[in-house]
Amino acid sequence: MGDSLTSMIDHALLHPTMTDGEIRQGCELAKKLAVASVCVKPYAISIARNVLDGSRVRIGTVIGFPHGSNATHVKMLETKIACEEGAHEVDMVVNIGKVLSGEWEYVEADIRSVVDTAHSYAAICKVIFETDYVTRREDKIRLCEICSRVGADFVKTSTGFGYTKQTSGDYNYTGATLEDVQLMKEHIFGNVQVKASGGIRSADDARRMVDNGATRLGTSASEAIAQGEAEDSSSY
Repeated sequence: MGDSLTSMIDHALLHPTMTDGEIRQGCELAKKLAVASVCVKPYAISIARNVLDGSRVRIGTVIGFPHGSNATHVKMLETKIACEEGAHEVDMVVNIGKVLSGEWEYVEADIRSVVDTAHSYAAICKVIFETDYVTRREDKIRLCEICSRVGADFVKTSTGFGYTKQTSGDYNYTGATLEDVQLMKEHIFGNVQVKASGGIRSADDARRMVDNGATRLGTSASEAIAQGEAEDSSSY
């Protein structure tokens, strides 16, 4: 048996309406479930540190979130501050407009700058493609190649905030798909891993992502996944 699904989870505490009290509760849950990490809003790193002190749950945060539009030097400063405040992991969003424009030199420099800054603090850097917006296969492959070349630790599907207009007229997002996880797994090289994020709400969802190459899972449904995994184990 490999690692449990729950131990692969980055427990997401990123919704803009989350209060400090809710973030503390989420960190307590993460500690109870023994997930891989929490991923909190940047200002809340100190909250997570206070709750998780002495536990094995790592602290993560987001950079240029959710649309990746910050200037590179701002992303670097965000990363520096986050790491100095106690983040062990950062999840950065690519500059989506630059990707869609095919400005690959800019995109590579932007990613490299954040990766290098994170690594200077011995922090893990995950690169979010935002596959609800970056939909062309060739762009995803190019990003995989860039992330591998610059030494990113993970490529990641989406933020969970990539809302687009649906045929119904409503705004929603797709998030992680098996096709994207498979594509990423196929086109990364070196030590890069895949994080599936967005729309993973059950143990079955999580297992499908892992079976297709993901080694981390970004979700706010950690408790439901843990419960589903426990129920599956008890049925054997």
